[in-house]
Amino acid sequence: MIKKLSANNPSFKTVEFSAGFNVIWADRTQDSTKRDSRNGLGKSTLIEIIHFCLGAKSSKGKGLLVEALRGWEFTLEMEIEGKDFSVTRCVDDPNSFFVEGDTGNWPVKPKKKQGEFALGLRDWNSLLGSLFYNLPIEADAKYQPTFRSLVSYSIRRGKDAFTTPFEHHRKQVEWDKQVNNAFLLGLAWTDSSELQLLKDRKKGLEGLKKAAKTGVVKGFVGSLGDLEARRVRLQKKADAEAANLASFKVHPQYEEIRLQANHLTEEIHEASNKNAIDQRMLSLYEKALTEENVPVPNAIEKLYADAGISLPGITLRRIEEVQAFHHNIIENRRGFLAAEVSRLKRDVQARELTIRDKSNERATVMAVLQTHGALEEYTLIQKRHLETVNELNSVASSIDNLKACEAGLSQLKIDQEVLQQKARRDYDERRKIWEKAIELFNGFTERLYNVPGRLVIDVAANGFKFDVEIERSGSSGVGNMKVFCYDMTIASLWAEKSPSPKLVIHDSAIFDGVDERQRALALQVAAAESEARQFQYICTLNSDEVPWSEFTEGFDLRAFVKATLTDANVSGSLLGLRF
Repeated sequence: MIKKLSANNPSFKTVEFSAGFNVIWADRTQDSTKRDSRNGLGKSTLIEIIHFCLGAKSSKGKGLLVEALRGWEFTLEMEIEGKDFSVTRCVDDPNSFFVEGDTGNWPVKPKKKQGEFALGLRDWNSLLGSLFYNLPIEADAKYQPTFRSLVSYSIRRGKDAFTTPFEHHRKQVEWDKQVNNAFLLGLAWTDSSELQLLKDRKKGLEGLKKAAKTGVVKGFVGSLGDLEARRVRLQKKADAEAANLASFKVHPQYEEIRLQANHLTEEIHEASNKNAIDQRMLSLYEKALTEENVPVPNAIEKLYADAGISLPGITLRRIEEVQAFHHNIIENRRGFLAAEVSRLKRDVQARELTIRDKSNERATVMAVLQTHGALEEYTLIQKRHLETVNELNSVASSIDNLKACEAGLSQLKIDQEVLQQKARRDYDERRKIWEKAIELFNGFTERLYNVPGRLVIDVAANGFKFDVEIERSGSSGVGNMKVFCYDMTIASLWAEKSPSPKLVIHDSAIFDGVDERQRALALQVAAAESEARQFQYICTLNSDEVPWSEFTEGFDLRAFVKATLTDANVSGSLLGLRF
């Protein structure tokens, strides 16, 4: 039970609560004008502050963590299981919760901080889960009820919280709805938790299978038959490469021998080129040698005689001298040509011997190269073989994964069926519990509409199925009353438990669009049930929306008003300021 809400700022309107029915309302003063509004007076802010003190996560610049509230501290005084304590949370230090009171039996002990006892956000929520709902301090399941989610059904905030009874905000995930509502209704919530784990497995297996078919995962493409065919081809290739590597010989002086073979080839080419040149010179010289002739004797005298000219003796002597000189030149040239021909023949013959020897030597070297490989070549072959083996292993792994995926999906169907059977048995064993919830809900709806509503609690393939129905539903007002009746059902069930929050807080938004008669009946039901079952009910109201004429005679709503917020001036608001 909440006993008091206060702040360190004197402008704050301290609110003290009592057991049973409590009303906080916003009242229009006689002096207020049409421009004045009760919106922003602090009805919703009061609920926000309670959540703030009860461990709601806050982001800087949002909610209460704004510049206008720097330095503010809010204190919530409560009674749990007959013991009083208070908690203070500061806007400037939202991760610390300073506590006072009897904390001796708390499963989580506060530690000294700045001379006071304090807990961190995580420990505070774990502690409240234990104190309010007997939740374990340490989570023992991946998907399990949490204090923050459970308390958000008891203290709904924001219009989205009244959309459906089974959600406290629009973006609440399915497993969270199933697990927490099952827990609140006394059902086997662990079945919902296990079902979500199976859903995770299925999602993972289907995602892997989809990735296999679309090629998202490297080396994991195609059907099982495609992968098997690819494996056979790669295995044959790997075996051939392995055999090639096994017979491969690497000569330790392979590079030196290769260079020797190249040098021999260069020498052979050089000798062949020189022989070709010398062969052409030899042909020229031999031809020139055959064409060199000695001049014909007395050729000049004969030429002059034919012309009818007689030469003197001295002239004839001189011609003989010229012929002798010319004869000597021809003889010398013929000797030179003969010597060159002989030399060229010797050089050509010597080079041919060199070419033959070098060719034989190169043939021997090349034979070594042909029977032995280079280390670089061996390394390249080995690298390619490793790539083939890696690809083969990847395909084999993909085959195993695909087989495991198919087997996993088959086993998953079995596990889901087994779990559904278990959930159905649990559901049948808890018949008295959920029948009581249905009876309570039916009773509350009948008190509002004179006809019983319908609370559906069932087990389906996708987990628990929850639904509510009230005749004449179709307007937002009736929809909000579904939430009201469900919350009253949960509060009534938990009023008999220990530990228990024994608390329901509704914002005025729950009465939006609700017919005046049902609004009056709902407030009277809340007052009567909270007193009879000893839980605390707190609601915020706008004074002009109170259906005074519809209340049963003797019911005085004003007797339950714990704080009045006015629009006369800023001091009439909860905080005493506007932001």
